[in-house]
Amino acid sequence: MKFNDEHGKTAGELEKLETLEPELREALGNFKASVDAWSDAMTSRPREAKAPARANWSAITKWALGCVVFAGTVSGGVYQNYRQQEAAKVEAARIAEQQRELAATKVKIQDDDLMANVDSDIAREVPSALEPMASLMTDDSRGN
Repeated sequence: MKFNDEHGKTAGELEKLETLEPELREALGNFKASVDAWSDAMTSRPREAKAPARANWSAITKWALGCVVFAGTVSGGVYQNYRQQEAAKVEAARIAEQQRELAATKVKIQDDDLMANVDSDIAREVPSALEPMASLMTDDSRGN
């Protein structure tokens, strides 16, 4: 059965302490006494209650203003980039429309030229391959 004293030491531990050399026991006793004295002094000393630091509104205002300027600069750059992209899209659409109109005009001109050629071919009395023979014929013989 173990016996505990007020410090939680068993009988065996107490016997070991008693068998220590008297100088060591005295040194340990002095150390314990100094630790207890220091601990009592720390718990009984008056403590200072520190008030929370006051806010430095000047620094906070400068920091906030700097953040606003930075955010404005960044958002201005983003908006300008967006406007340039939109303008580039509009310009590309305008150029594409001009190219479509130009292509449509070329097709219309080609169609008009083709129709003019067809009209001239149809308006001939004699096909172009038979023209040399038609020149040999007289106007009187054509009618008969």
